[in-house]
Amino acid sequence: MSATKHETILGNAGIVLADRVIARGWVAIADGRIAEFGEGDAPGRAEDATGDLIMPGLIELHTDHLEAHYVPRPKVFWDPIAAVVSYDGQLATSGITTVLDSLRVWREDGAEEVDGRAGVLAKAITTAREENLLRVDHFLHLRCEIPMPSVVEEAKELIDRPDIRLMSLMDHTPGQRQFRDEGKLRDYYRGKNGGKTDAELDVLFERRFVYQKTYAAANMREIVALAHQYAIPLASHDDTTEENVIDAVRDGVAVAEFPTTMEAARGLHQAGIGILMGAPNVVRGGSHSGNIAAVDLAREGLLDILSSDYIPSSLLMAALQLPRHVPAIDLASAVRTVTKAPAEAVGLTDRGEIAIGKRADLIRVHVARDIPVVRSVWREGQRVA
Repeated sequence: MSATKHETILGNAGIVLADRVIARGWVAIADGRIAEFGEGDAPGRAEDATGDLIMPGLIELHTDHLEAHYVPRPKVFWDPIAAVVSYDGQLATSGITTVLDSLRVWREDGAEEVDGRAGVLAKAITTAREENLLRVDHFLHLRCEIPMPSVVEEAKELIDRPDIRLMSLMDHTPGQRQFRDEGKLRDYYRGKNGGKTDAELDVLFERRFVYQKTYAAANMREIVALAHQYAIPLASHDDTTEENVIDAVRDGVAVAEFPTTMEAARGLHQAGIGILMGAPNVVRGGSHSGNIAAVDLAREGLLDILSSDYIPSSLLMAALQLPRHVPAIDLASAVRTVTKAPAEAVGLTDRGEIAIGKRADLIRVHVARDIPVVRSVWREGQRVA
């Protein structure tokens, strides 16, 4: 192969393929796609990667980090388009080239200030995309808090958008799932911006108990039916018990986000449901909620996908650290958890690996002091960072 004016060649790099790593090789890009790759010296003039890793751009299925840009302080609402652009830039420099922006599809008085803002943020994402302000390919993930009275109505307001790729079924009622220990949920809210008093939490929790009893069963049926009607993949959230697993199978769930126990993870795996865990859990060595460690699931062969959740830079860090924590997982396998596996889970089969004909969404990564630094980012062959 010889280089043409329509091609970019990246050489002198470690090339991370889906099934192996080429220790020293090259990748050629043409018309926004992977044209060719190989070992040794690049054919023709190439950009020298100086031994850095070239890998597929990372694919993020669950990050609510946009909310931190939109509401950076209590009662401070930033311009939503500016917030999207700022957030997008952080994703790109973290190596993420495709993201499912996780938006809260519910309103709850007295809880988070970003509740009920899904429509505002979805509109801002559309505007930023149409005005060519974004570096990353953005889709939507609707986070549906099932017991909330307005969740079905708000989901219906967004459901016909073509960029929705995932809907998750969540229930943060105190005393179950992620927060089986109600005290940890109290600690969480006390530590949030400004914090809440125990008296305020008593009122909030009692209202949530009422909401779950009154609305959860009917809302669950309607949200699941809506997802199936629009052919949107479903995710369960914080599965803890055998009953939770049975429900996930019944609802046709494709991805299980953050199971909290080994029992639930084993049941989900046996049912063929992909298991997603938090990258911060890997980097920190455990769950901030005191639930099961992602590395323990990986050792059991029960980890399929990683998500940066609340820290975009954690996605790449966790993937590169995983082989050290679990020697049975090599670098190619670890990188699949943040590229090919999440892409396939939501039907994005045109990306997620370095393979001929796939989108040239690529990142160049230098590792120093065990910290990955993203040197360059390409989206469909165009340098964006």
